[in-house]
Amino acid sequence: MMREGVTATSDRAPGTTVEDILSGRGGGPGGYDRGPGGGPNDFFDDEDDERPDKAKVITWFVLLVVLMTFGGLLGAYIVIATNNVIEWKPFELPIPIWISTFTIVLSSFAYHAGKLAVDRSDWAASRNYFVATTVLGGIFIASQLLAWIALWRTGLYVEGNPYAGFFYILTAAHAIHVVGGIVALAAVVLRNWQGTSNYEERDYRRKLARSVGWYWHFMGGLWLAIVVLLAFWK
Repeated sequence: MMREGVTATSDRAPGTTVEDILSGRGGGPGGYDRGPGGGPNDFFDDEDDERPDKAKVITWFVLLVVLMTFGGLLGAYIVIATNNVIEWKPFELPIPIWISTFTIVLSSFAYHAGKLAVDRSDWAASRNYFVATTVLGGIFIASQLLAWIALWRTGLYVEGNPYAGFFYILTAAHAIHVVGGIVALAAVVLRNWQGTSNYEERDYRRKLARSVGWYWHFMGGLWLAIVVLLAFWK
């Protein structure tokens, strides 16, 4: 009986207490190993997963504000468009608007390719795709300016035509938000400019690319909704 008792306790690590064994911290059979400095190994440490993702929280907040803002504008557009107001005088959308549409759709594909490159830690490819997305965003803004200039030259202003007023308000508000997206894209480009082997840095880059991607793709979908209303719901 005494020999069995000695055998049962001989597997304990030196300095192991009864409390350690009961809580699974024994370092022997049934307990997990302790990492450097007496702490648990990273495999069992969920502390990083519990840290709040600030980029995610901020992005969702911004998207909620954008959704409420444009939801009100688009709702007002639909109400006025269906009331057959005498002053409501729709016009054909200028060609730069369709260029803008093609550009922002293409930019979403480019960004998605860059996000996939980040996920596989291909920093050179992600940098190239994100730069391409940023350039396409700049082309989108330029084409918007050309569309406004084309309308101004034909005498279509905000005053006297609610349809023209909604056109300028919707496209200008969207362009401002796209400029904000371009600023966020610049941050993503700079963050992925150099490669890294640090796990925390790679994880941060993935989360940042994911959150900015949500915003950018939302802007693309919102633009399609605006164009559909302006072009086909007159």
